Amino acid sequence: MRATLPEAYLNQMKHLLGPEFDAFLTSYEQPRTFGLRVNPLKSAAWPSVQGALTDAFGLEPIPWCETGRYYDEQARPGKHPYHAAGLYYIQEPSAMTAAELLDVRPGLTVLDLAAAPGGKTTQIAGKMDGEGLLIANEIHPARAKILSENVERCGIVNAVVTNAGPDELSKRFPHFFDRIMLDAPCSGEGMFRKDEGAVSEWSPSHVAMCAARQADILEHAAAMLKPGGRMVYSTCTFNRAENEDAMQAFCRLHPEFELVLTERVWPHLARGEGHFVAVLLKSESAQPQPEAQDRKPGRRGKSAAAGSLLKAEMALFQAFVQESLPQGKTLAPGEPIRFGDALYWLPYGSAEGRFTSAELQGLKVPRPGLHLCDIRKNRVEPSHALAMALPASAAKWTQSYAPDAPEIAAYLRGETLAASAGSAGWGLIAVDGLPLGWGKASAGMVKNHLPKGLRLFK
Repeated sequence: MRATLPEAYLNQMKHLLGPEFDAFLTSYEQPRTFGLRVNPLKSAAWPSVQGALTDAFGLEPIPWCETGRYYDEQARPGKHPYHAAGLYYIQEPSAMTAAELLDVRPGLTVLDLAAAPGGKTTQIAGKMDGEGLLIANEIHPARAKILSENVERCGIVNAVVTNAGPDELSKRFPHFFDRIMLDAPCSGEGMFRKDEGAVSEWSPSHVAMCAARQADILEHAAAMLKPGGRMVYSTCTFNRAENEDAMQAFCRLHPEFELVLTERVWPHLARGEGHFVAVLLKSESAQPQPEAQDRKPGRRGKSAAAGSLLKAEMALFQAFVQESLPQGKTLAPGEPIRFGDALYWLPYGSAEGRFTSAELQGLKVPRPGLHLCDIRKNRVEPSHALAMALPASAAKWTQSYAPDAPEIAAYLRGETLAASAGSAGWGLIAVDGLPLGWGKASAGMVKNHLPKGLRLFK
């Protein structure tokens, strides 16, 4: 590994670390570390399976993240049914530091500005516990799709996934967010041990380009944070230009911000690939600029016809809930949105309903809230996202199996299962009480409704 590292990079690190450089370089010859986070939205199942998973995966606590655990590389927890059920999210251990410092709590309005693939989004959502509004943004469409899939798998009900540039968002949402997470696109020096491609892409000019791009993104993030709000900036790179120097330059331009903390996770000092985190507070006395005329581009109300159609479709959905989800919770304050055949529930995020579908007009929105169902010829087909957001106890019937049961393997392959006595209509297939997806029981059989893209073909 050492032989492949660019000479300019080695010189940079020698200058940065001084006497610690040799220990840092030796870390490249050490085995990588692997981590997962237990999903608080599914944590009711954790006490009953913790012991077995600790033994099976070789779990050890990650000191800077209460829900984080190291695991043995050979364990492959991504292949376990609990992963499909959203019980945990696989994430590089040092990357867990940033969201821990964001000081998130239920009811806040939060932006994850560069969110894919979803590690920090899902960590933030776990702290919000379904209350408030979380906007997770990703500028690249393919990565936004992956982000949406991880939001769905983790059972997050209060997140909106957007696919926009920071400039698009800052025009719409000046001084809007209580918290902003900016895990900035960077030169990826902390990725070298696990991604040889990151090594080949590195150069001093690439570092300079990343630093310039980060400065631009920071400007837009600053404009979206409320007075009194908190922003966490992080990278998975080591150089000062993208880290301490970037923060000093930002604070010189923005005296309304105070840099209250910087932390580094070094691979030669801790079990992680490396991360930089900075915490910025915006002064309560910072004076918001007058809101731009185009804060809500294309804002318009629903037509009477569209409103009536949505009301009728929500009535269909509520009828399905009464029939198939007798123990389901009521939806948080929000509004229905129709995207093609799909019916979503957009959370308002606060009692006064400050966030509505009008704010999304003209934006690319892969996931405008919780996907409730698809409406096809006046009938409801419940969404996989809804199944993942429910406790198994909400359904009229649930068939739950141990993770090594043949029925679980069959369900994940998309196969039909035998129905338990009394099962009819829509219900949930679960692993140890954690929903994996829908099934529809009829004539003694359960038709599999796991989405084809999630099935495991062996």
